Amino acid sequence: MAKQLKELVDRADRDPDIRAVVFTGTHPDRFLSHSDVRWLQKGGTGFPPINTRIAKLVARTARLINRVPVVRTLAGMTRLKTLLQLDSFHATFLKMNASGTIFVAALNGSALAVGAELAFACDLRIMADGEYVIGLTEVLLALTPGGGGSQRLPRLIGRQQTLVAVLEGRPFTPAEALSLGAVDEVVPKEKVLARSIERAEYLSLRSKKSLGAIKRSIYFGSSLSLEDGLQLEHAEFLVRDQSKEAQRRMLEYIAATDATGELPLLNRETYARALAAGRIGSSPSE
Repeated sequence: MAKQLKELVDRADRDPDIRAVVFTGTHPDRFLSHSDVRWLQKGGTGFPPINTRIAKLVARTARLINRVPVVRTLAGMTRLKTLLQLDSFHATFLKMNASGTIFVAALNGSALAVGAELAFACDLRIMADGEYVIGLTEVLLALTPGGGGSQRLPRLIGRQQTLVAVLEGRPFTPAEALSLGAVDEVVPKEKVLARSIERAEYLSLRSKKSLGAIKRSIYFGSSLSLEDGLQLEHAEFLVRDQSKEAQRRMLEYIAATDATGELPLLNRETYARALAAGRIGSSPSE
């Protein structure tokens, strides 16, 4: 599944006509349960004991190996295979965060461990109301989150709320997840997919390149120092300010202002139409 996910994200990121992707589960009560425990268990055998410092070096090495196809293929035949697969999974999630494509998790049921981590890597999470849960349960297998959950969940709900939940291994109910901000909406189960598609279509009406710049500024810039975050935002802004798409829109806005003597975005009806269309003016999104 991780390989298919990478291929899908790469395709969506490259294709300007793909504006949004919605994920949902095929199991009637699960979005995605958790990793294959046999895969995890086998991946942890055959190595000498290591500490965290050495493990960081190994993880960095895996990232470098994955960037060279020939070396990756050879290393994939060794005991490094699981580590390379996990690194590739992280890279896919990061690409989702940097992409102008909108990713929505239509949580039709429970999502534990990597299932929750996939949802947390998405831009929006719409969850079914009912006897379902979402959360990080790895500690119950004497593990720790390995798909980014310990980093993404605190950015959604705060460090202390994450710490207590992950230390306990207790997932959130739909109501708890909504209250904390771990999901964006809770709706009746039969409406989850339709509502997710509706939200995906609405956001995807906006400029894909602008969406990517906004996502990068927030996902990556907000965890930097204020100075470095501002520099990243400034760089993304400069690129968009010079784009043909933004220049056309701004010139239309200036012309409308000159013609009416009013600022279009301070007109409620004009603003409402702009939100519904994903743009102000007649210039199409690119």
